Amino acid sequence: MTSGPVCDSPLASAFLASPNFGDRRGAGRPNAIVLHYTGMPTAEAALALLVDPASQVSAHYLVHEDGRIVQLVAERDRAWHAGKGLWKGDSDLNSASVGIEIVNPGHDGGAPPFSDAQIDATIALCRDIGSRWTIPAERVLAHSDIAPTRKRDPGEVFPWRRLFAAGVGHWVEPAPVAGGPLFRPGEEGPPVRALQALLALYGYGVELSGVCDRHTRAVVTAFQRHFRPALVDGDADASTVATLKALIEGLAKRRP
Repeated sequence: MTSGPVCDSPLASAFLASPNFGDRRGAGRPNAIVLHYTGMPTAEAALALLVDPASQVSAHYLVHEDGRIVQLVAERDRAWHAGKGLWKGDSDLNSASVGIEIVNPGHDGGAPPFSDAQIDATIALCRDIGSRWTIPAERVLAHSDIAPTRKRDPGEVFPWRRLFAAGVGHWVEPAPVAGGPLFRPGEEGPPVRALQALLALYGYGVELSGVCDRHTRAVVTAFQRHFRPALVDGDADASTVATLKALIEGLAKRRP
């Protein structure tokens, strides 16, 4: 009699194996954690999708509303959760990350708040994974951070401030919203390029075109969802830029 796979994290209550994985490429070890919401009406529907070979979608972990954690793919393997994306120049985030799906219907389901039990469990899981793989706190990312033109999860209701207070993720208090957009859609010039350079420096995949195009606005929207959730409109205003600069400065101070 053979036993099933053993959970990598002691926080997981069961290993419900998904067939949707492969070998990690490149360095062969994760250096980031990507957080998602399931975006489905029920946890049962989400789990069924994540273990269905026809879906070709998976994640390493699933966090239920009551805080229960199940593992679906071994951390040493490449789960298929991130899709096409970019962060800090890395275009294979599936190979570079551990994916955590959090049960929540998402924007299409009315964007309800995440439960306290879920957030507590997600914090504990991120801390556990991060300690074992030596993943820096700022490398805990939103799916929308790495795929801003395709994804919105885990969304602006996700409590990143609470995670940061527990040592997970990166955060500064957002600058107050005041004034209008600094650039109009389609506007060109050095100020737009300077904003793109700051976003790229922080990690976002954005071309330094000097044009406030649709992709740049999508990246600004993703940034706002994560770091300035009071107003998510894709317009780069003074609050957005000041918050971005404070995040970059905060990372610089933490590095030796």
